[in-house]
Amino acid sequence: MAGEQDKNKRALQELLGRPGNGACVDCGAAGPDWASFTLGVFICQNCSAIHRNIPHISKVKSVLLDAWQTAEVEFMATVGNRAAQAQYEQKVPPFYYKPTFADAQILREQWIRARYERNEFVHVEKQEPYSAGYREGFLWKRGRDNGQFLSRKFILSEREGALKYFNKNDAREPKAFMKIESLNATFLPSKIGNANGLQITYLKDNSTRNIFVYHEDGKEIVDWFNAIRAARFHYLQVAFPGASDADLVTKLTRNFLKEGYMEKTGPKHTEGFKKRWFTMDDRRLMYFKDPLDAYARGEVFIGSKENNYTVLAGLPPSTQGQHWQFGITIVTPDRKFLFACETELDQRAWIAAFQKVINRPMLPQEYAVEAHFKHKP
Repeated sequence: MAGEQDKNKRALQELLGRPGNGACVDCGAAGPDWASFTLGVFICQNCSAIHRNIPHISKVKSVLLDAWQTAEVEFMATVGNRAAQAQYEQKVPPFYYKPTFADAQILREQWIRARYERNEFVHVEKQEPYSAGYREGFLWKRGRDNGQFLSRKFILSEREGALKYFNKNDAREPKAFMKIESLNATFLPSKIGNANGLQITYLKDNSTRNIFVYHEDGKEIVDWFNAIRAARFHYLQVAFPGASDADLVTKLTRNFLKEGYMEKTGPKHTEGFKKRWFTMDDRRLMYFKDPLDAYARGEVFIGSKENNYTVLAGLPPSTQGQHWQFGITIVTPDRKFLFACETELDQRAWIAAFQKVINRPMLPQEYAVEAHFKHKP
């Protein structure tokens, strides 16, 4: 028996070396050391926990720690990750978000359930009408003033080019009219305090506005997320008729480059430093008094090095008033912005995020944003 086990372990290691099997079939994490022996795929430990929640579809084992039967290993050899992807991803809409290992648990869970449990990408009739151009329903929305989550009616309408929500069910006028053109949605469960927490941002008068929502049902909130992506996809197809699907997909939704606390001082650099929550969203650096504020106290446009934007570690020698010691100076064509981080690790991470943006040449439409941008003290 021991000999058979050794042989099976060697066979599994050989299978892991085959093309496609060296990354988790579900999230792409490197070095998967678990497997679903009923689906014939290799998965990471995080995704194996999700598979355990669908035991009628998937049964999992550790490649290294569990005993394997020869028939199970032989089945793994007949399938593998590439064949499974070809089988279960035949008809994934281009706008549908395929999560990675870095994404929120809810996105990965619903992706796994959509593929294996609901067979959404094999039978089109089983798919939610993400791309119907219209969706309405109720989401829990965080109140701007009191922080309570209240049930609100939301309508996504491609025809109107907007996502709207209403404070009362019978209200004629929406409380907010968020244009699809500037809409972004990103899952931030720990920030919002709910596993299904979604942050939706939009532009109003060229300033960013935030709303925070969730739904108790994971499938429902992920369906809303993909419906927003579908609406954005169709909008961009019209706006950029020559662009390929692959080009457009990168513009549908974006995660923030970096978020966290820093200290900042005012434009004259003479006032004391204040602790603020910062969000780096593409080229917009925004700061808030509280992470869940509806709108920023100020926004800074971060351009490219070709346009005389630079980031420096440290603060000018004359600087006073900061409590935190790890400074950052951002130089723009107009002025210098001074920030301070609590730790050297934070400082390095923020500098890397700024550098990534500054190293990227500006797009034509970003010059227009820069021109309209109002630096707020």
